Amino acid sequence: MSTPLVVLITAGSAGLGAATARVFAKAGMRVIINYSSNELRASILVKELHQISPLSKTKGCNNFVSIRADLSKRSDIQRLVSGSILEMGKLDAVFSNGGWTSIQDFNDLDDNVDEEMWDKCWNMNVKSHLWLMHASKKYLDETEGAFITTASLAGVRPSGSSLDWGLKFPQERLDSSVARSQLKRFATVEDVAEQVLYFVRSRSVTGVNMLIDAGWSL
Repeated sequence: MSTPLVVLITAGSAGLGAATARVFAKAGMRVIINYSSNELRASILVKELHQISPLSKTKGCNNFVSIRADLSKRSDIQRLVSGSILEMGKLDAVFSNGGWTSIQDFNDLDDNVDEEMWDKCWNMNVKSHLWLMHASKKYLDETEGAFITTASLAGVRPSGSSLDWGLKFPQERLDSSVARSQLKRFATVEDVAEQVLYFVRSRSVTGVNMLIDAGWSL
């Protein structure tokens, strides 16, 4: 009998990370949730995952755990991976979901020269994924596992940001954005989570980019 898949999710206690954790849990997978500061939110999610999972609880074996780590620090990422192996014994997939942004005026060059801000953006959005890939590669090789990352649609079509706060825009602006999409709706975190689940399960997909935007970028 095969053992359940084990997945590590960074930035996993809220938003897309939490939505993906719920999808994985319902699919019978074991999940490690990484969080940066909000321990209470992470613990509440872990409790929820236990409740919605079909996996039976085994004494001395946790199907869902949370581990704190600052993704801007390579040492924390290495500790996160080693802690995940200590808790679960293996890794079948890593969902590298961390990132950071700061909204700036594209047209104001003087508003875009904060070196500390650039360093944080580079560390979180580029280097953290590279560090995590190297830290987990040995374990993913052992299971023929998957390494999956998320990135902004702006990497394909620069257009500003589409973060959760965008849903707080005036209704007229939201309606205009929906009208631009081919499917006439917004893509949800649940939509993305289902695609991530597919990547985890697939034995033949590799080296691809998947746009999940309800056809907005077409």
